[in-house]
Amino acid sequence: MHRPLSKPRSLVPARIARPSRDLSLIKQPVLDAVPSPLTKTMYSIALDEFFAWCEQQGAPSFDWAAVQAYRANLEARGLSPSTVNQRLSAIRNLARQAFLSRQIDAGTLQAIREVRGAKRQGVRTGNWLTKQQAEALLCEPDATQLKGRRDRAILAVLIGCGLRREEAVRLSFDHIQQRDGRWCIVDLIGKHGRIRTVPMPAWAKDAIDSWAAASGITSGAIFRGTTKAGGQVIGVSLTAQGILRCVERYAKEIGVKIAAHDLRRTYAKLAHKGGAKLDQIQLSLGHASLTTTERYLGVQQNLQDAPCDYLHLDLRDRSHRGSPA
Repeated sequence: MHRPLSKPRSLVPARIARPSRDLSLIKQPVLDAVPSPLTKTMYSIALDEFFAWCEQQGAPSFDWAAVQAYRANLEARGLSPSTVNQRLSAIRNLARQAFLSRQIDAGTLQAIREVRGAKRQGVRTGNWLTKQQAEALLCEPDATQLKGRRDRAILAVLIGCGLRREEAVRLSFDHIQQRDGRWCIVDLIGKHGRIRTVPMPAWAKDAIDSWAAASGITSGAIFRGTTKAGGQVIGVSLTAQGILRCVERYAKEIGVKIAAHDLRRTYAKLAHKGGAKLDQIQLSLGHASLTTTERYLGVQQNLQDAPCDYLHLDLRDRSHRGSPA
């Protein structure tokens, strides 16, 4: 009795990745697996953008070719390498969840993981304020007005404590506690879910107290929205976009171009210039490595004591010195 011939291996149909429109159903499990609230938000934005792009492309199969094409699209839009890599990280996590839910096979998962991220060319120096500019920015809000007191307190925690704007949004009165005889921001949850305690300068605490006394807020989120005229508190919490607009407004008024995140870099730069230890700055900022802190400080490229300052070349007119031998 003869056994039936089996199909040649090349003729056995491969498992085909399902169209990308099905992937939106597993978005929430992807986000649930991310511990950091900030990363969760950024992944949500990244995945929504990817789904929208897929729909524009006719909902292609979720495979290496689709992710590679999307990577090319991101770079063509002129996005920074860090933004491109963040988008791809979200898609790799989506691929893992798609594999776990049997929407793609192991080979497709591995192929998507192998899509290369954008290469960083060098280290971006970034921007920061001088001591005089930082003082001018802090003094710019009108502290006789309710909104001005709030804005001064916002600038104070960004510059004085090095907070990210998302962290400032989530800052509550419960975070402000005394430790070792000084005021601190205690158990602040930052990027990637890392928890840290941040010492607070007295002038930042005074700015918060001034805002709290004027607004009558004593619990919950510290920073709230105000009416257009700025005379009344509204809302439960200020948004990250509100923090961004606050910084942009006062930076423009003192004649500097600075982003909200640059105030975090200013904190690190001024603290380092003042003699603070690098590892302590790292702890306050919540960085996972000293390399990131060094990028904030420009330690790898000292612009005030640079190698070119030691060349001692003389470029004065040499015509009167005669011809070289």
